[in-house]
Formats: sequence, C-alpha cells, structure tokens
Amino acid sequence: MSAPTSTHPAGTFTPPPTPALSVGPIVLATPGRAVDLHLRVTAPQSGTDLPVILLSHGQGHSNHLSSLNGYAPLVHHWAAHGFVVIQPTHLSSRTLTLDPETPGAPLYWRSRVEDMTRILDRLDEIETAVPQLAGRLNHDKIAVAGHSMGGHTASLLLGARLTDDGQEVRLAEPRIKAGVLLASPGRGGDALTEQIAENYPFFLTTDFSSMTTPTLVVAGDQDTSAHMTVNGPSWHADPYHLAPGPKSLLTLFGGEHGLGGISGYDVAETTDENPERVSAVQRLTWAYLRSELYPGDAAWQLACEELAAGNPPAGQVESKPAP
Repeated sequence: MSAPTSTHPAGTFTPPPTPALSVGPIVLATPGRAVDLHLRVTAPQSGTDLPVILLSHGQGHSNHLSSLNGYAPLVHHWAAHGFVVIQPTHLSSRTLTLDPETPGAPLYWRSRVEDMTRILDRLDEIETAVPQLAGRLNHDKIAVAGHSMGGHTASLLLGARLTDDGQEVRLAEPRIKAGVLLASPGRGGDALTEQIAENYPFFLTTDFSSMTTPTLVVAGDQDTSAHMTVNGPSWHADPYHLAPGPKSLLTLFGGEHGLGGISGYDVAETTDENPERVSAVQRLTWAYLRSELYPGDAAWQLACEELAAGNPPAGQVESKPAP
C-alpha cells in the first residue's frame, strides 16, 4: 500500500483520516549532548513510501508545549493524513531542568538545529525503533515545521543564516525539501526589543535572503510578541517578505501567538483559543506540504480556494514564485 493520495470527495481537499500510532519516548544515545535525544514518532498505521515532517517545538512556559509531547492538534492531523511526524525534545525544554550554566543555555539555538540533522542522519535507526514502521519512510520527501523558537530552528534548516561571535553561520539542510514556519521570529536589528537584543545577540543578525527552500509562513495578525519585537504582528511575516521565492504567507485573522491553540488541546498559554483557526492551520499546512512534496498535487490550490470562500474567511494567502 502506498502513502495516501489527496484524492478527496467533491467539495473538500483533504482525504479521509486514517488511524495513526504514536510512540515515545524513543531515546537516541547522543554522546557529547547534555542528555540523550528523546523523540516522539507519530505515523499512519498503514501505507508505505511515507513523507516525513520534523517538528521543532517552541520555547514555551509549560512542559506540555516545550517537549516531544506538544502540538497534538497538528501532529494528529498530519499523521492521520499520510505524514510521519518526528518530534524531538530540545535542550531548551523545561522538562529537562538543565543547569543554567550548560553551554548554549537557555535557548540552545545551535543545538536545536543539530537535533534535527541528527534525526535525519539516524532515520533508519528511528524506523527500526518504532513497531510496524521499518521500511515505510520515504527518505527523499522530508519537510520541517516549527512554532515560535522552533520556527527559528526551522528557518536555519531552510537556509536562513546568522552571525555568531563574528562568524557567519549557515546550517541549511539540503535533505529538507519544504518548510512551515508558525509564528516564527522575524528580522533582527532595530526590530528587536532592547531586552532581546542585549540577551540574545544571535537574533540581531538573522538574514532570510538565503532561505531559498519552499516555505509557508503562518502569522497571526494580532500576534504582537511585544517582549521580542517593536514591529508588532508584521514581524512574523518577515520570513516571507525578506526571503526569495518560492514562498507563501498565510495570515490568520484574529490570530495571536498560539494561532488558535496549535500547541495542544489543553494548553493554558493559548490566548486566542479558536477551533476554527486551528482547523485552518491543520488543513492549509498539510495541503501546502502535500503539494510541495508531490508536485502536481492540487491540495494547496484547493485549500487556498476553500479559505477564500469562507464566510467570513479565517485568513488570507499570498504567494511569490522563485526568482
């Protein structure tokens, strides 16, 4: 049996959901890391040649959000519609309670990226560790997604760069073919608050001009992130506006940093709880990745048409082609 296609009933663009399994923690022995790398894998129970999404969690203030156990609304939807989702617990997770003096603390921006490349290097091992999954992944159809600080992680894998201690850092991962940035940080420089600029100088030099991998940027038009930026909600659209195409931007009307509640079904941090908004994120992100990884698939076009036909619409999409 092959991976589910986007064949769909008339009037919809998403195929019927299929049962999924979720296994975690899977522990990858990781010498040199402060602790071994823990993962959760969520996958369709059936199907072969399955595409993969690496999902990077945000910094968060709750254990549920900032670990392998977060983002169930997105993870369950993606897995029920044909993707294998792999979620690491980054060293920044509050579940780990690491010594504040651990190198890279507290945001571990470089370690986060290393976690994702390590997952790609050890996909065979991960497959073997999950019952019924061995041999079912398509190692050539890989995407990355990230929320908030996880969006910063994903952007570096997609080609964004920064300067650290005077050295330009490029961590683009060519095995990743598409990405989704959810309420992701924007540009540095004078867009940052004084506190962020002083305490997290790596944010100052974020440069999206080299982020060439196809990417969907998702931003809420009420996501001020006032602790990080002086530019208001438009800051989260920077990865779209400042990167070369092909890129798409989904602006969610009324959306705040939680984008309606994507981080969990019961997360106190969500300030804009809205099931319809979460559904829009589920469906549009799935459709975008489906069409990017399977050229010619109509899911993204149909999803955009459905969004525009909403009464009222949950948001709007704009896109730009490759140069």
